[in-house]
Amino acid sequence: MREKKLREIEEIANTIRELAVPAMKPKALIDAVKQRHPKASKKEIARAAFLSVILSAEYDPEDTQALHDLAMETRDDPDGTQSWDS
Repeated sequence: MREKKLREIEEIANTIRELAVPAMKPKALIDAVKQRHPKASKKEIARAAFLSVILSAEYDPEDTQALHDLAMETRDDPDGTQSWDS
């Protein structure tokens, strides 16, 4: 089960890396990720975003900021009131 979850997070991370562009708003990236992974929870998207930041930082620093913004937006939602389902 744990390996399955890790594979799902890696798939979401790959999608995030594919879709993220400099200056992209986190909400737009979240919506795009949710279109490809409709069952992904907020927590899974946040984990995948942090994984993407870690993996891309040394290879593509410009895209790293968009990924970081997504990760922080999903993580810092204090009351869990994102406009999309978790």
